[in-house]
Amino acid sequence: MLDIHDFERFAEVETPFYFYDIDLFRRTTDALAALSDSYGIKIHYAVKANSEERLLRMLSARGFGSDCVSANEVVLSAQNGFAPSDIMLAGVGKTDKEIRTSLEVGIGCFNVESIPEMEVIDAIAGGMGVKAPVALRINPNIDPHTHKYITTGLEENKFGISRFEFEPAVERLKACPNLDFKGLLFHIGSQITDVANVFGLEAKCARELVSWFEDRGLKVEHVDLGGGLGVDYDDPDGHPVADFETWMKALRSCFPKGGAYKLHIEPGRSVVAQCGTLVTRVVYVKKGRTKNFVIVDAGMNDLIRPALYGAYHKVENLTASYCRKDNTKDCAYDVVGPICESSDVWGEGRILRQTRRGDLLAIRSAGAYGRTMASRYNMRDLAPAVYSDEL
Repeated sequence: MLDIHDFERFAEVETPFYFYDIDLFRRTTDALAALSDSYGIKIHYAVKANSEERLLRMLSARGFGSDCVSANEVVLSAQNGFAPSDIMLAGVGKTDKEIRTSLEVGIGCFNVESIPEMEVIDAIAGGMGVKAPVALRINPNIDPHTHKYITTGLEENKFGISRFEFEPAVERLKACPNLDFKGLLFHIGSQITDVANVFGLEAKCARELVSWFEDRGLKVEHVDLGGGLGVDYDDPDGHPVADFETWMKALRSCFPKGGAYKLHIEPGRSVVAQCGTLVTRVVYVKKGRTKNFVIVDAGMNDLIRPALYGAYHKVENLTASYCRKDNTKDCAYDVVGPICESSDVWGEGRILRQTRRGDLLAIRSAGAYGRTMASRYNMRDLAPAVYSDEL
């Protein structure tokens, strides 16, 4: 939660920039680490959500592992304190170079997403004279009731191995001498808010499929139940820390603590989203016939989620809240960015305190899939990171 002291400290910082609330990040990771210990579930942070090195070092110091989707993320994880044995590599298009690099780092597991990938990892590992630890990513065909662009566990998604492939996948795995089978991975989507029901269904399905694979002669050591826990984009101050406990309790409903399997999860958004805010300055207030536009200096190149799939982020006028005590009027604005694309819109009809040129606005819940997805489209500068305890 931003306060007057934060506002006073960064009021003169050049915009746009990402502001990270380190106190909130510590509270979040404190809660996650305590629940990880209590429920006996290993945490692998999803690096794609936010790859800021300072945050990675704080996470690795907790003893968390990392979940990576590229060799660059693997190397970055190792450089920032994550034990190689706690690093996992997922992704449907692992290149030969990425596989070799990950084997050289000595990662703990490749999450294999197809039979052809299994064969390529086996051949490369054999050529290097090593065994590659692998888990099979399984599509449980569960609809998580989230946006179609962040649904990943249905049978016709590009991710993972579907039921019609199970038998040939087992046969091929047994025929690959350079693969060391470790377990199964399930991941059904992202920004899941029906936590108990959806994750409970995932756990039940996963338990049944573990038995199916074990009946075919595979020894399952670990079960990775993925990530996807949602956060409250509407009320970030009311719910600054995600509901990790309901999530873990739902998973443990089918995999009791002390059982035969090690449980892993891969939170990303839920760890970092609420601690990050994109701070931007109003460059113009433009009056139209039927609506008013607030034009800011942050664009879709800085945070692409709203343009990519209509994602909602709360927008607040910091200057009006903290500086203009006489201003109590609320107005409706279309808040838009400077990029030469009609989709560069932060929100239509947003109710803000009366807004003027030079005001600072906060685009909330921007810590996940924000700066890590940024580009220099229109040759714009990348927005820097600013930390609450370094101003």
